Amino acid sequence: MNTDINILYVDDEFLNLQIFKFNFGKKFNVLVADSGDEGLRILADNASISIVISDMKMPNMSGLEFIEIAKRMYPSICFYILTGFGMNEEIQKAMDEKLINRYFSKPLNLPLIESEILNATGQNR
Repeated sequence: MNTDINILYVDDEFLNLQIFKFNFGKKFNVLVADSGDEGLRILADNASISIVISDMKMPNMSGLEFIEIAKRMYPSICFYILTGFGMNEEIQKAMDEKLINRYFSKPLNLPLIESEILNATGQNR
């Protein structure tokens, strides 16, 4: 159990937030936001967040738009995109520019995401 690892998961679909929290909440301290704006508010209130995973397609502010803003404000956080769509030019550009560490595809690959979180936080055994 690594409850000292604080993760923010941003997704506009309530069910996805619940599934993520159910799957990772036993291992990590998971905060959730249903929009990029709420994600920015949560980041402002929680200096201990070290990992942010965001859905790609959301109304008002896409996952990458949210991450662009958040990364400027919190450059030490590791950012990831989780998407139901495959790799595309936008995601590749975000990885090339080091905006995101990597992307994950839906449905959730639990061992891959957990391993990446542990690697990013230096806690992989």
